[in-house]
Parts: sequence; C-alpha cells; structure tokens
Amino acid sequence: MESKQAISALAALAQATRLETFRLLVKSEPDGIPAGELARMMDVPQNTMSAHLATLSRAGIVKSERQSRSIIYRADLDGFRALTLFLLKDCCGGNAELCAPLIADLTPCCSSEVGTCVN
Repeated sequence: MESKQAISALAALAQATRLETFRLLVKSEPDGIPAGELARMMDVPQNTMSAHLATLSRAGIVKSERQSRSIIYRADLDGFRALTLFLLKDCCGGNAELCAPLIADLTPCCSSEVGTCVN
C-alpha cells in the first residue's frame, strides 16, 4: 500500500458514521449487511449511507456485491489488513521486541504459546 491509499482509508474512517459503519461491517463478517439495513441500523437516511459507503469503498476498506435486488456490503479485510500492515511496517524501527506488546494487544485471546487460546 502506498501513502496516498493509506491517507484515503484513514480519512474515510475519520468520520463517526463511517467509522461505526465499518466496525459494524467487520462484526458482520462474513455475511455482510444490505445497504438499506445499514441505514436503518445507523439511523441515517439511505442516500447519506450510500455516500458514506461509496467513500469507504473508494478507500478500499469496504466492498459490495449485488444479490438480487439488494447490495450487500462487507468489510474488505484484505484492504484493511494492507492498511494495518502499512501502519506497522516500520514499527519500532524494526526492533521486534518493542513491537511484541502491540502485537499481543491485537490478538488478546492468544497466550505466548502459539495456538493456545486463554479465553
């Protein structure tokens, strides 16, 4: 990912309705949510939600799929992963020990033993 794409994605998320919409879509993976249902859930007019979804789509963190008469929106986890990796690429000057607490915070259910969940 290049800086321009990262700035676009971060700018898209820097608005309350879009951030909450994205978080809702992440929670709904892998099923997604129809656009009209998203508007109802977020209590915003459908045309406003369409504009927000277009912004998130252009930023590469939301994708859509037509199913019959509905458009189902999903979080683009590959796009979000690319953004996250872009942000962490130079983490702590490449010193892995300094980044370990950050990575541990991103995966709270796992202990230090690989594959062991402590929930």
